[in-house]
Parts: sequence; structure tokens; C-alpha cells
Amino acid sequence: MKILFQYLVFPGFLFSACVGLLACWVDRKVSARIQWRVGPPWHQNFTDVIKLLGKETIMPQNAKLTFLLSPFIGLLGLILGAAILGGALFFSGAGFSGDLIVVVYILAIPAIAMIIGASASGNPLASVGASREMKLLLAYELPFIFTILTIIIKSNGAIKFGQILNQQAASGSFIFSLSGGIAFIVAILCTQAKLGFPPFDIAEAEQELMGGTLIEYSGLPLAIFKLTKAVLITAASLFLIILFLGKDLSPLFLLLKFIMILVIIILIKNTNPRARIDQALRFFWGPVTILGLLSLILAVKGL
Repeated sequence: MKILFQYLVFPGFLFSACVGLLACWVDRKVSARIQWRVGPPWHQNFTDVIKLLGKETIMPQNAKLTFLLSPFIGLLGLILGAAILGGALFFSGAGFSGDLIVVVYILAIPAIAMIIGASASGNPLASVGASREMKLLLAYELPFIFTILTIIIKSNGAIKFGQILNQQAASGSFIFSLSGGIAFIVAILCTQAKLGFPPFDIAEAEQELMGGTLIEYSGLPLAIFKLTKAVLITAASLFLIILFLGKDLSPLFLLLKFIMILVIIILIKNTNPRARIDQALRFFWGPVTILGLLSLILAVKGL
């Protein structure tokens, strides 16, 4: 019963989804104020999801079974990841050996689920979106892995969240070191792409692809995808906090760190136009990968 509570309520699905939906509201509200608009009320994202749950699910004529299964695969994977991350932060001693590696794989599941679902829809625009999402995934995962290796080296080979947090509690947050600061920049850029936020919202691209990967989704599956993105915002932010900002994890400082990461993501989103897929690939395989390698070399040298 306790394990079920952790996965479904706190710190799993219910907690991470509510925090993520509120974070999405902050994003929409700040974006609206930047554009001299009022913006939605705080409950708008909750209302949108509830309304979608009550709408009809339209199945495309040429769609396959994986079209309906992929949203649930993405959400279930992230619920597991959010529970692992929340357990490491909120329950001292929670976790298992190698949970860092497990979560790295889990954070890739939403993108893979979206690729599978869009490819199974039978819509050519969705297929273009899936192709872009696949290329983007291959582009940002390499530098993202370099940041993970940097943290492992700085933690003396630790691949467990508890050990990484203990190392930072003893020696200070990794973000304040040279290699850790560079790795944090790389990780933020990769997180922006994982979330599908501008300038890396290439797979959806409403003005070009009318929604791209999500063009054929409606009703319950679309609501699941929106909840998946909300949970991903929470999980990705907690992941960055554990890896780079693990010195003081009191409730107040944890909230401030979450807000700091959210503010950075929103600033990047509202100050950059959408990149083309070729520009994104060159960006991640070029400067971002070089920065990731630099952080890895500096970590080896103890900087």
C-alpha cells in the first residue's frame, strides 16, 4: 500500500502532475504578460485536461494499435521516474543502486512514445513530426550523457542519487564548480529540447505542421500527452536539482531551486524563435556537444 501511494499520489503521479500543470500555468502567464496579454487563470490547465477527458477519441482510419497505446506508455514511464526522483529528494535513504541510469532511460521514454504514436497515426504531417522528434532525440542525448558522466566523475563514480546528494552536502553543489556550471548549461539546453519548448518545438510546429506529432490526437489520448508533459516538467526539474543543486534541500530552498529552473526555461522559451531541424542538429552536435566534452574533461581534472 505504501509503494502504491508513492507511485500514484506522492511523489508520483498526482503530486508531479499537479506541480507540472501549475508550472505550465506560470509559463503561460509569464509568456502572456511579455506579450501584453492577461493570460489564463491558474486552473486553466487543469480545466483543459478535464475537458479533454470528456471528449470523444477519434481514431484515424489508417492508425495502428500503438497509436492509442503510446500516450499511456510515456505517462507510465514518467510516473515511475517521478516516484524515483521524489523518493531520493523527500525520503532520506530511498533509492537503489543505479537509479541514476534508470532515470536517464526513463526521461527518453516520452519522446520515444510520441515518435511511435505519430508514426502509427497514418498522417503524413505526423510522420514528419515523428521524423523531426527522432532526429532531435539523437541530437541532444549525446551531450546530455556527457553531463551525466560529468556528475558521476565528480561524485567519485556514484550512480545512486543518494550518494550524489551526500557528496554535494559534504563539498557543495556541483553547479558552483567550473565543470558543474558548464554541465548545467548543457543540461538545461537538453532539457529544453526534451520538453519540446521553443526554440526546439520543431516536432509540433503548429504554424508548419498543425501540431505535428499530436495532429491526430483528441480526447483521452491527447489529455494523457498533456499530463505527460506536465509530469516531465516536474521530473526534469527535480533531476537537475539532484544533479547540480543538491546542497540544501529544505522545503523553501527546494521550491526556490525549482522556480529558478522554471524561470530559466521560460526565459529561453520567450527569447528565441523556433530553430529549423538542421539548425538544431548542428547546435547540439556542435557547440553543445563540445561544451559537454569540456565539462567532462574538466571533471576528470578535478575542476
